[in-house]
Parts: sequence; structure tokens; C-alpha cells
Amino acid sequence: MESYSLDQKYSLQVKSDITVLTQVLSWFNQLYQPSIPKSIWLQCQTILAEGLTNAIRHAHRDQPSGTPVDIEVSFSQQQQAQQQQPQQQIVIKIWDWGTAFDLAQKIQNLPDRIDPQQYGGRGIQIMKKLSDQIHYDRLDNQRNCLVIVKNY
Repeated sequence: MESYSLDQKYSLQVKSDITVLTQVLSWFNQLYQPSIPKSIWLQCQTILAEGLTNAIRHAHRDQPSGTPVDIEVSFSQQQQAQQQQPQQQIVIKIWDWGTAFDLAQKIQNLPDRIDPQQYGGRGIQIMKKLSDQIHYDRLDNQRNCLVIVKNY
């Protein structure tokens, strides 16, 4: 089965300070491509904001504010030989320097519904609901990488 992939990757490094969120979202919006449905783009914008906020507030809670957070956004289109339409996806990766975290276990223990009255603590739940895949990997260099995939 033949397939091909077209990839575009964009990277940004920011300091671990919640005030960078505006800068990151501005950078992300410059990457918008008209072929991406606006609803998908807005979901990815929310996912990015939640993931970055979690890295800064939780993973880097005990780190200096200058600790870097690396972000990568990639767009890919994969065509399988037997598919009519190519599979398109946006992949968002966020690297942090926090302690190891079991995202799969956390997701398993989440309630099914998001409580709109709850302040905070909903980021993972929101990212899970809006994404097609989500996982958190501990890397050999003692960093973590949150990977979120959105298909369209």
C-alpha cells in the first residue's frame, strides 16, 4: 500500500511565564491555512492554550520563570493508496522540564462531563475532548513532551 506524507513544522520557544500566552496564540494564528476548517482551528487554539498553561502552571511550578517551554506545530497530509481523501492532521507538541506525569492515568480518572462552574483543573479534560489523540512522554533528557493530534 503506497502512501505519501506532506509535512510542515513550525517551532517556538518561550519562557515559562503565563504572560507569554498572548504571544504564543498570536504566533499560532499566523500559521492558519485556509484549507483548515475554522472550527478545527479554534479547537487547536484552545488545545494549545490549555497545554501551554498546564506546562507553565503545573510542570514548571517549581522551576525558574526563565525555564524554556518548546512548542512545535506540524501540519501533515497523508494519502493512502486506497483512500479517496487524504488524512490531514495538526500535531501540537509541548515540551516541559517538569517531573514525570502519568497522563493516561489522569485521563482515566476524569469525569465524563466538564463542570462549567469549576474554576481550574479542566485543562486535561478539555484537551482530551477536543483532540483525536493525546499522550505525554518522558524523554531521555528528563523533559516531557505533550503530544496532541487533531484530524480533519
